[in-house]
Amino acid sequence: YQRRVRDVELYEKGYGKDASGIAQEAIKYAKNKGTDVVLIDTAGRMQDNEPLMKALAKLVHVNSPDLILFVGEALVGNDGVDQLMKFNQSMIDCSPSSTPRTVDGIVLTKFDTIDDKVGAALSMVYSLSLIHI
Repeated sequence: YQRRVRDVELYEKGYGKDASGIAQEAIKYAKNKGTDVVLIDTAGRMQDNEPLMKALAKLVHVNSPDLILFVGEALVGNDGVDQLMKFNQSMIDCSPSSTPRTVDGIVLTKFDTIDDKVGAALSMVYSLSLIHI
């Protein structure tokens, strides 16, 4: 396992640049190297921040990712459902496409410390399934 982790390459170009362009460059770079998986971390896109959500929707539109994951903290409880729904709606509202993409899956961090908030995770999964019906 440790050997595989050392072989993972980081492609970064700093802050304050066009995220969709950097993602496009990274994908091209990976293809040229024969890499078939590229993980793009958009770092904290708040669903209420329209400029950041427009940049994310553009990144999705330009690069057509195979999978869009919503990463959230399990500690937020039922607020996570609201975050997910607003995030998806922002993806739709900010998309330049007539057929906008939304979240395909959820990654929850700090799941081992949520105690009685586990129901919120199930609610998020249920909410996400309603989006794709």
